[in-house]
Parts: sequence; structure tokens; C-alpha cells
Amino acid sequence: MPAQIIDGKRIAQQIRSGLAQKILEMLAQGKTRPGLAVVLVGDNPASKLYVSMKQKACKEVGIYSEEHRLPAEVTQDQLLALIDELNGDPKIHGILVQLPLPAHLDEEEVIMRIHPDKDVDGFNPVNVGKMCIGSRAYLPCTPAGIMKLIDTINYDPAGKKAVVIGRSNIVGKPIAQLLLQRDATVTICHSKTKDLVAECRQADILVAAVGQPEMVKGDWVKPGAVVIDVGINRRDGKTVGDVEFDSVNEVAGWITPVPGGVGPMTIAMLLTNTVVAADK
Repeated sequence: MPAQIIDGKRIAQQIRSGLAQKILEMLAQGKTRPGLAVVLVGDNPASKLYVSMKQKACKEVGIYSEEHRLPAEVTQDQLLALIDELNGDPKIHGILVQLPLPAHLDEEEVIMRIHPDKDVDGFNPVNVGKMCIGSRAYLPCTPAGIMKLIDTINYDPAGKKAVVIGRSNIVGKPIAQLLLQRDATVTICHSKTKDLVAECRQADILVAAVGQPEMVKGDWVKPGAVVIDVGINRRDGKTVGDVEFDSVNEVAGWITPVPGGVGPMTIAMLLTNTVVAADK
């Protein structure tokens, strides 16, 4: 029996509708309209597409947004000066610097320069630290979106075996922390893992966030598992995930599609963080 599809596109649209209503209520109470500033450095086509999608989403829910496009040769000091300016701008509640940055720029310093209260991406070490100890913080958008997806199927991670493939600071490590906080037993797998397939076959929850097209096969998956595919890859002119959908779909209990699974949730959680920042 095929897996049940976790429709991230539909769930994200519900979140957006709720945010639009929340913003109307805030404005009616005399509060400031939430504002998001997006900084794009260079001409990376994928980054330009992501920024365009975020701008469109802001307009849809009623968030004020502004875009700052900088040339690829911008200096570190110039970029930091812009962030300082945005940190002090009262109409801006969230700052997002689109990654990756050109190689000559120090991403870590840029992320640290964004004030924690405006770090709606959840990447500043202050927010990362708060997340790790279970304190209130802006959560990284993709992991937060994954947890929302799991909640929508009324699946309780407590006591379950969760396996995360990938250890990035953006997805792998934070989703492992969030699952741990929900009382799952978590294993993080990576390129040095001895027997990746054996680890995956034990997973009640399997999160694939490694950036390898269709790497996870059907015979890697425990029957009935929840499979979350974070990957976005191009293969033969198509967008595919890190999971081989057709084979895994026959084994899993629930699965996220690519596209239309985790991706829309990432933007929905960015909007959510921005509204929360403004409401504070």
C-alpha cells in the first residue's frame, strides 16, 4: 500500500492564511506591520529564485519587504555596514542574508552580525544556543517546518528511533536537536557512517538532508516509517529529492514529495518568525 503523502504545499498555505489574518489583527491594534529585509549578494540563479519566492510570499501575507542587491565583489565591510543599518531600522523586524555568499566573504561573521532579535533565519549562535538548551528562540526555518509537518500527521516522536542523514548547521544538526527535544532517540549519519543502510532501516523517522539525488532507496526504509525528504536536486531536467520516491513510496507510511513537501514549509516558517519578531 503506497505511503500517505505529507502535502507541505497545502500545509504551508494554511500557515500563510493564518499569518495574513494575524497581521490584520496586529494592524487593527495599532501595531507595526512586520518587515523583512532580504540581502542578496551576486547573481547566483538559485539564490535569485529563492529571494523572488520569499518576496512574493511576503506580499501575499502582508509583510513589508525590501530587497538589497549587492554586487558579487562587495567587500566584507560594506556588507557588514548594511547589516548594521538594518539592525537599527525600526521598520525591519527580520534580516535574511541569502546564502551561499561569494567565497571572499566570511559567512560566519555576517551571520553573527545580524542582531539575534532580527535573526529570523535562526542561524545566529545566540539563537542556535537557545535552541540547543530548549529555550525560546527563532528556530532555523527548514527544521521548524519539518517538525510542523510531523505534527500535522499526529505522529508523536517520543520513544521513536529517528535517523538524520546529513550534519549541516542549517538542517541536519538542528533537526536532530528538535527531534531530541521531542524525546526521540536520534542518530545523525554522514559520509563517515560505517553502515548507512543498516542505520536507516532502523528509523521510525528518516530525514534525508544530504544533497545526493535519489540516494535513499526503498530497501533502506523500515516499513511504515515517516520519511522526510529535504533534498532539492536536478536530474535529467527534473527536480528530485534525496529519496527515490517511487520505491520508498511503496514501503513508507508517510512521505514528503519533492517538490511540494519541505520546501514550501521553509518559507512559511520564515514568515512566521518575522511576524513573531514584529509582535514582540
